[in-house]
Amino acid sequence: MDLTRGTEKEKNDRSKKMMLWFGIVSLLMGFAGWTSAYIVSSSREDWISSLELPNSFYISTAIIIASSFAYIHAKKSVKEGNQKMGTTWLVVTLILGLAFILFQFNGFSQMVAQGYYFTGPTSNVKLSYVFLIAMVHIVHVLAGLISLLVVLYKQYNGRYSKEEYLGVTLGATFWHFLDILWIYLLLFMTFVK
Repeated sequence: MDLTRGTEKEKNDRSKKMMLWFGIVSLLMGFAGWTSAYIVSSSREDWISSLELPNSFYISTAIIIASSFAYIHAKKSVKEGNQKMGTTWLVVTLILGLAFILFQFNGFSQMVAQGYYFTGPTSNVKLSYVFLIAMVHIVHVLAGLISLLVVLYKQYNGRYSKEEYLGVTLGATFWHFLDILWIYLLLFMTFVK
């Protein structure tokens, strides 16, 4: 496939997709580095192997999975020309994304209530990694929410149609990536003791 052929719009759309995938790959590399450091650090004598993740992390996982299904329905509705349902599903995705972050912070509060802190005399390297990995993911979810707000704004203003919905596709791809990334991180932190 020759990427230099096609209309200007086709070339522009391909470049947007490529930029998104470059961004996703770079995020994967960052999280691969942090999880690798987590594994290497697990051999330290002060590593806490009995740490149980807070229940709110598991609830937030169910919420972010539900938000991905909402985004799927939003994209499907836009592709079918049902703009009102597309907008509704995008709003549902936004609400679920905000709920995900709320439950993540509730999980941090649960950890602090158990005496686990990010830094300080009662902290430990494992706790620091758990806080760091979850917080960096939240920062990326915030970026996903900003992207979602842009998609929602354009959807509300009629910029998407059956024929033109690339923005919804790109936003959904990034959102699903964040969902899958969180599931991986949660499973990683749960099973890598």
